[in-house]
Amino acid sequence: MSETTRWWWIRHAPVTATGGRIYGDGDPPCDVSDSETFRRLARVLPSDALWVTSHLQRTRQTAEAILKHRDPGPGWPPVVEKDLGEQSFGDWQGKTHDELAEVKNGSWHRFWLSPAHEAPPGGESFENLMERVSATVSRLNQAHGGRDIIAVTHGGTIRAALAQALELTPDRALSLTVDNCALSRIDFFPGSHGSHAPESDGAWKVIYMNATAGAFD
Repeated sequence: MSETTRWWWIRHAPVTATGGRIYGDGDPPCDVSDSETFRRLARVLPSDALWVTSHLQRTRQTAEAILKHRDPGPGWPPVVEKDLGEQSFGDWQGKTHDELAEVKNGSWHRFWLSPAHEAPPGGESFENLMERVSATVSRLNQAHGGRDIIAVTHGGTIRAALAQALELTPDRALSLTVDNCALSRIDFFPGSHGSHAPESDGAWKVIYMNATAGAFD
């Protein structure tokens, strides 16, 4: 059996019921009406993978929409990992972007609601998100090494996982694009064999990032 752990990261389907308001780690449903997108995802995903979702319903709904087009395999039902949930924006949740701009006096990160180190009142920073995602991914690599893992999660979560693989700083990670229903594949190779760093616990290889449904044809 290969020691390589292959991660298939999918961002949940679009959320349309919030009226454009920031929802963060809130729990609105998602729109799973685009069956063609899910059919294409189902075709490319491995059949014997372990499924992982966050605790938020939009990730389970997206995974179930994919499984309407294939057998779930032995890795279903999914492992639910709360620490793979989206960033909590605390008091900013429920606001529109215009309302938040008034609160922040126009202070923004170029690609995100705030700089990576800034925690909204009652929420968490993107740095905090990266720390919990990194710890969870490392734990799952140890527990399920050598397997395929399909992780249906969130934009912020997937940015954090890609940053771990690419060794990006939190602020650099915010420049990554993660579209709804897009697929990113990264592989983890445990140990230091073949590495220029003898003390290494392992290495990551990025296979592809943010591949949308048309790329699977």
